[in-house]
Amino acid sequence: MTKTSATIPITENDSQYYAGQQLISTTGGGGSVFSFPGLNTTLISNYNEFGDQVRDTGNFSIHLLPTSTTIPSASNLISAALISVSNTTNNTVLLQPPSMPADQFLFLQLTDIARGDNWGSYSYLTLNEIIDNWLMSYVGEDKIIQKIKRSDVLFHARRAMQELSYDTLKSYKSQELTVPTNLTVPIPKDYVNYTRLAFADGSGVLRTIQPLSGLSGNPTEMPIQDGATGIPSQSSYDTNLEAAQSLIEDRWNKANKNDITGNYTPFQSDGVFDAAWYKTAYGQRYGLDPVVSNQNGWFSINQRTGTFNFSSNLVNQVIFLSYISDGLSYTLNSIVPKLVEEAMYAQIASRIFQLRRDVDGGTKQVFKRDSYVKTRNAKIRLQNLKLDEITQWFRGQSKWIKH
Repeated sequence: MTKTSATIPITENDSQYYAGQQLISTTGGGGSVFSFPGLNTTLISNYNEFGDQVRDTGNFSIHLLPTSTTIPSASNLISAALISVSNTTNNTVLLQPPSMPADQFLFLQLTDIARGDNWGSYSYLTLNEIIDNWLMSYVGEDKIIQKIKRSDVLFHARRAMQELSYDTLKSYKSQELTVPTNLTVPIPKDYVNYTRLAFADGSGVLRTIQPLSGLSGNPTEMPIQDGATGIPSQSSYDTNLEAAQSLIEDRWNKANKNDITGNYTPFQSDGVFDAAWYKTAYGQRYGLDPVVSNQNGWFSINQRTGTFNFSSNLVNQVIFLSYISDGLSYTLNSIVPKLVEEAMYAQIASRIFQLRRDVDGGTKQVFKRDSYVKTRNAKIRLQNLKLDEITQWFRGQSKWIKH
């Protein structure tokens, strides 16, 4: 988690930013409370002040060094159970036992993940900062709005971020997963829609997995029927009895993809190139159906089980799942690129003015148009077009034969 702002300048030095390190002295008789205010990352400990573990792991470690030139190592590492964060505003940590030796040094090291989150964080704002900046600019005496509740602004800010996340913001997230033997993986908890599913081949190249698109299906209900009449059977509580497993899904999981794609080989006795078929039907097979001519496999979204289902040829494959989140799955620390800051302000203003009775229709239209223009500008900015990259893609247009 990083702390960013449009108004606060960079406070980290190069060692804090690039290496995620800070060295402070315990001079002054020792103590138990120490602060690391220069860091742009909020420190998170996995133990609280009472020594109880509250999470799997924190995002930093601390070493106690006798001199400023001592190399941090496992021998001088302070146990994570003795460290807790007492104030996240200025990154104050509480160390146990209550007093550290005087005239020594504390060396803080962020984890690799925390450093990765911090790198490049200057290009973002948090949603909380967007709201604060909007209130400061739009609300008050001699401003557009005299008075408004922060909760109202929060609602419209979250709605604006959701809408921008779908087609403007870089709200794509991705996971690396392995397809288990049951051919399913759960839908991520902040999932809104997928952008791509692919599996990684031996060289790490991503091969796109195609959606099922009606080839098979995942039923949402599976009522058990009477064998003679076909009428669903009910339990003693007057509700339909449901089967434990779908027959359609079972058959699809056992399917041979060659039977679907038509990719038969001469080594199959029933293939299209066996001797009997070759003599009687030579020339009658004109090609594969492009719709199902897919070597990479298929996936579907099973709403009944809340999972992604995969075809049998993808078992044990490493897959890359890229999906869209609305950017609001956690807290108000959700990040917003600074390139869309103006669009966020305009969206919030437009949404608020559309619902206010004290704003005339002409003003509402002005802010609606302003929101549209700034959102369009944000999309152009985030397209991140580079002349060299465009030139490289256009080189492919010179090929006469396309794949």
